Amino acid sequence: MTADLELDCRGMLCPLPVIELGKRYTEVPVGGLVAVAATDVAARTDVPAWCRMRGQEYVGVEPAADGVPRYLVRRAS
Repeated sequence: MTADLELDCRGMLCPLPVIELGKRYTEVPVGGLVAVAATDVAARTDVPAWCRMRGQEYVGVEPAADGVPRYLVRRAS
């Protein structure tokens, strides 16, 4: 899936991937898609939880080209 913004959070430990997401998701327009590539296993639960708390849409996860999980978030507001 093509994202409007790709965040490379490989090597960052919890909570840094969601902190980066929180700082940067407003760079895309409402309806835009942000991808967070993260190696930290905590991102699997942290990104969906962040979406619920912030009122954003968690789209799902897919592998990046190198196999790293890529968490997809649609900006809702």
